[in-house]
Amino acid sequence: MVDKEPRLTSKQIQADLQSQGTTVSAHTIHRHLNEKGRYGRRPRRTQRHKKARLEFAKTYVTKPQSFWENILWPDETKVEVFGKGHHGTVYRKRNEAFKEKNTVPTVKHGGSSKMFCSCFAASGTGCLDCVNSIMKSDDYQRMGHNVVANVRKLRLHQRSWVFQQDNDPKHTSKSTQKWLQTKRRRVLKSPAMSPDLNPIEHQWRDLKQQLREGILQL
Repeated sequence: MVDKEPRLTSKQIQADLQSQGTTVSAHTIHRHLNEKGRYGRRPRRTQRHKKARLEFAKTYVTKPQSFWENILWPDETKVEVFGKGHHGTVYRKRNEAFKEKNTVPTVKHGGSSKMFCSCFAASGTGCLDCVNSIMKSDDYQRMGHNVVANVRKLRLHQRSWVFQQDNDPKHTSKSTQKWLQTKRRRVLKSPAMSPDLNPIEHQWRDLKQQLREGILQL
């Protein structure tokens, strides 16, 4: 039964056997399955994209440094203005809960986070833009008007620079793909179901850390 349907539970097998006139405990079923080499395990994620990820790695691992220096790495991130990072533990005396130093600011006019979009290249960082709402495909494309300015600022080769993006739905939507073709963008595409390969994540981490420490302010 479990060879045909591995997701069956001992209780389900017990009920099925009971309907056929066989009485057996779930514990006995579980023990018997173990004796036959069948153990309960968490299901793994599919590996059908494993080959594509391996081919991607083989293709780009030998690229020269000059290739990587000509890539623009854009990305978006959400910054919690009054998020969990501001709600840590405070050490205070009894009856001092409402002293200003022991409280967190309240959020007014809705929203406790901001969405930002930026980019970087080997030569430096690009402009930081604020997005007023959840970014969708249209917003992502509108942000593209800053791409050319960033390419010039970062001194990328005008005719051969490469645009990197991951498999976020707003990046892979039909409208975005059409927009990229219209703009004739050369894209470094990540294989499906792959980890985030954009090193800008390290810069987002540094930005958020400086905000938490009060070094930067929004």
